[in-house]
Amino acid sequence: MKRKITLKHIAKELEVSISTVSKALKNSDEIGKETKDKVQAFAKLYNYRPNNIALSLKNKRTKNIGVIIPDIVHHFFTTVFRGIEKYANARGYNVVVCVSDESFDKEVINMELLANGSVDGFIMSLSAETQSKNDYNHLGQITEQGIPLVLFDRVTDEVECDKVVINDRDIAHKAVAMMLQQGRKRIGLITTKSFFNVSLSREAGYRDALREAGLAYDPDLVLILPYKDTDEAPIKNFFKEHRVDGVLCVNEFFAVLGMNVVQDMGLTIPDDIAFIGFTDGILSKYFRPKLTTVAQHGEKMGETAARMLIERVEDEPLDDDPSYRTEVIEATIIQRETT
Repeated sequence: MKRKITLKHIAKELEVSISTVSKALKNSDEIGKETKDKVQAFAKLYNYRPNNIALSLKNKRTKNIGVIIPDIVHHFFTTVFRGIEKYANARGYNVVVCVSDESFDKEVINMELLANGSVDGFIMSLSAETQSKNDYNHLGQITEQGIPLVLFDRVTDEVECDKVVINDRDIAHKAVAMMLQQGRKRIGLITTKSFFNVSLSREAGYRDALREAGLAYDPDLVLILPYKDTDEAPIKNFFKEHRVDGVLCVNEFFAVLGMNVVQDMGLTIPDDIAFIGFTDGILSKYFRPKLTTVAQHGEKMGETAARMLIERVEDEPLDDDPSYRTEVIEATIIQRETT
């Protein structure tokens, strides 16, 4: 990413104070014409654009954190938010949450709404439409303004910032390997389109496990469903047309839909077919039979994201070397009745 020219850079190059640079850029009468001309010419040369939002955040903290999540219904996101709020409140910060509802436009509007000096930084998980469009300009604008950003779960390499993820590929590999070790031979995958970074990683882990077991990848055993407004029809067709004895699902909702369909078909879980789903939520614990899940430890992810953001807010920014980092939360498999 191209280095952002700051007030500090201009002051250092011209050997004047940051205050002098700021006043000169505002054309203040307190600064002599020669100095103003010199500062303004330098700023124009390097395309410096003063940002009142960033200056406000830098000079006066609001003790508010903006959180944008794609969906409030999914158990995972509620647990992440709980972790964010728990850690932030303990450090004296308030949390303002917005829901993008998987919409690119809503995500942008939410960011614009909060990036008016009302929050010190953002924690967010990308909406489905944002990942589908592959358009991250609004995120780039935020980071270029000096506003700290932490992405969690649904992230992108296109934006340089701190991130928190789970070991999606590795844990998907382990989940499929577990079913293979139990004697399953035809394991299916129920997933979403690959523009979701998490779905792409989980499918990679699924393929890894098959390859390790000497089994060929069969695209017919992969069912791709829409991320919302999913009904049972394509799931029924999938299980009627293809014989499978184990299924990895990228979320618990897909898993519960699949389990409902196969039981209506007269199959027994786990004797005839095993199921493992991502997200250890309420559906997993109370559906019959109880679902074996990949626990993503959302609360820990939220606490980690909040810690990373608050560290950015409270530490002096390193303009030349921000040292962004990605924290990986180790997911675990919770065995229940479906395996």
